[in-house]
Amino acid sequence: MKIRPLAFYLPQFHPIPENDLWWGKGFTEWTNVTKAKPLFKGHNQPRYPADLGYYDLRLPETRAAQAQLAKENGIHGFIYYHYWFNGRRILNRPADEILKLGEPDFPFCFCWANHDWTKRWSGNEGEILLKQNYDLADDLDHIRFMMPFFRDDRYVKVDGKPVFIVFRPSNFPYPFKQTAQAWREEAVKQGLPGLYLIGIESDHKVIRDSPADLGTDANAEFQPNWPNLGKPVGRDLVSRILRKFKLTSDHFIRKSFYLYDDIVKRDLDRKPAGYLLYPGVTPDWDNTARVATGGQVFLGSTPEKYGFWLEQKIKKFTPPTPEENFIFINAWNEWAEGNYLEPDARWGSAYLEKTKEVIFRANQTK
Repeated sequence: MKIRPLAFYLPQFHPIPENDLWWGKGFTEWTNVTKAKPLFKGHNQPRYPADLGYYDLRLPETRAAQAQLAKENGIHGFIYYHYWFNGRRILNRPADEILKLGEPDFPFCFCWANHDWTKRWSGNEGEILLKQNYDLADDLDHIRFMMPFFRDDRYVKVDGKPVFIVFRPSNFPYPFKQTAQAWREEAVKQGLPGLYLIGIESDHKVIRDSPADLGTDANAEFQPNWPNLGKPVGRDLVSRILRKFKLTSDHFIRKSFYLYDDIVKRDLDRKPAGYLLYPGVTPDWDNTARVATGGQVFLGSTPEKYGFWLEQKIKKFTPPTPEENFIFINAWNEWAEGNYLEPDARWGSAYLEKTKEVIFRANQTK
């Protein structure tokens, strides 16, 4: 059975009033990207976009170019991050215009990023900018609002059921299963065959429950899977690897370093989940452009190593049905986290080309 790769998509590449207030006039994700500084000689910071440039997601031409690039390189669709705070939405303009204009003609679905917005980037996680509150009445308002998107022919579905992803089901103060049931019942009332719900598995704040316990249809890996990374590499090892880069001891205090080879090996050595868990990979990670203190840096990622990881994950995954065939790639355009498929100045389109090669080969044999 064929694989459908879905790539997480960050919509924070256009200004909004909230970010103007919180981070300064005209702030977009590019603000973080362009101010990054290298930590050592050879450190790939700042990151420079290539083919698409420093784009603005308010432009239909930008969205069309992204979709075309993704389509040409084996990506089935985008997972747009969706921000809902009791009826208040932010960063919603790109998705709203995609629905209104009917273009680009490219599959999409949503992942509700259901966490508080804080000043974590600046080292002040305790300062909440937008609080995520929960109640069943708001859950119903939320899913009713989503119906025009769900009915769109481009929306990703499984057996006619729109795919809706929840980033942190464990954040709900009551069992998520209650919300899942209410959502499915409302979808049927609205004329849909139901909903296909996916919960994300990633860090210590996120679910470890099976879909049956949680009320989802499946779970999905979100890479990096932080609990599986192990400890950052020790100072002596990194010093040997990067001695020629003159990495200083101060960097070990402020940042954590991981070897991409180790991350891939540890992930591939994991035991099967025992339930439907969609596989996930990431091309790279370096969020030092985004965070003021702390941060994690992967060392040694290349398109070839990423392609190997992607291929092995696909080989280990047997879709239970022809349409339950997703693999999750983090991400399409997380530039300030250093995990993106879009072309950049260092690698060009090599990560995209490797994705295309692996997916094409997999779908010839599946």
